[in-house]
Amino acid sequence: MTPGLTARLETFAALLLRWNASLNLIAARDSGVLWDRHIADSLQLVPLMPDGVTRAIDLGTGGGFPGLVLAIATGVRFDLIESDRRKASFLRTAVLETGATATVHCCRIEDAKVEPAGLVTARALAPLPRLLPLAARFLTADGVCLLMKGAKAEEELAAADADWTMRVSRLPSQTSAEGVVLRITELVAR
Repeated sequence: MTPGLTARLETFAALLLRWNASLNLIAARDSGVLWDRHIADSLQLVPLMPDGVTRAIDLGTGGGFPGLVLAIATGVRFDLIESDRRKASFLRTAVLETGATATVHCCRIEDAKVEPAGLVTARALAPLPRLLPLAARFLTADGVCLLMKGAKAEEELAAADADWTMRVSRLPSQTSAEGVVLRITELVAR
């Protein structure tokens, strides 16, 4: 990481910890492992992002993971969709203080008025059968989904198979022994 990127991520981390006392952006027990558990977890998506992507959408951004961290790290313009007004307020403040290339949309994902993009991301948002219809709405035909999942990823994929065809690459998480990143392309409803 360059010194400039490190400084911007440190600004984000300090802001998150300050707001976390009243907002519960991350679990209180995670405060000491913010960099490993949340920031590094998000940064592992950088090399998986499609070449040449200029715009992306992060669904259910919460405390900024992974979308805001990726916007800070890559300069790719992210639309961050978060329904909780207080979390959206935090995200807007973090965008301003870090100079991130991101726009915060405070609304339910189903109500978001955002043009499709070549990359859709989500972390710990919903099981795949509920998540894929949301993601598909915002994904261009040649786009990529990077979805961060836990130990039940295979069960979720099996359940989603009834309604979706897709090409899936499973990449072990670099930060969680049971985590996996699903890189999904060619997503089409059956």
